[in-house]
Amino acid sequence: MTSDILAERTLGDFLSEHPGELVRTGSPQFVCTVLPPHWRSNKTLPVAFKVVALGDVMDGTIVTIRAGNDENYCAELRNCTAVMKNQVAKFNDLRFVGRSGRGKSFTLTITISSSPPQVTTYSKAIKVTVDGPREPRSKTRQQQQFHAFAFGQRSFLSGHFGNPLDPLQRATDPLTFRMPSMSNCQ
Repeated sequence: MTSDILAERTLGDFLSEHPGELVRTGSPQFVCTVLPPHWRSNKTLPVAFKVVALGDVMDGTIVTIRAGNDENYCAELRNCTAVMKNQVAKFNDLRFVGRSGRGKSFTLTITISSSPPQVTTYSKAIKVTVDGPREPRSKTRQQQQFHAFAFGQRSFLSGHFGNPLDPLQRATDPLTFRMPSMSNCQ
């Protein structure tokens, strides 16, 4: 049995032990925590991001995360460096500050500063927008809001559409500028 087949079997076994928690990377030697598909910029992730080494990586090895795509090739990240301990690098409070762009996701580049250095990727890892995930806009919701506005009560508008010559219905314009009388000046 070749080492690649053995590594693939080990990887499959490892992922089946942690269903939905870990995901494959571009290297069979590393797995990482599953990220939410869409997230708000500069917001704490729901779980700490971890990179797990399936091969031997010495304790104290620095692991760095970079994010990018064709629109934002080097997105700003916070807390993007961690130290490997017991084959796990845990990123405390990893934050995606840079946005991925409308309809675009980031690919993460994970660099393990071992000797020799190892690099792996997590493709289409996360979409980051300024407002984060929200309900999709639908025509029915927009039409309901429009109808509610168009046919709702209009009592607040009555003063603005009355007879402009009637002093009882004349609306005072808050933007009208009036000069103070000169009698108050000393």
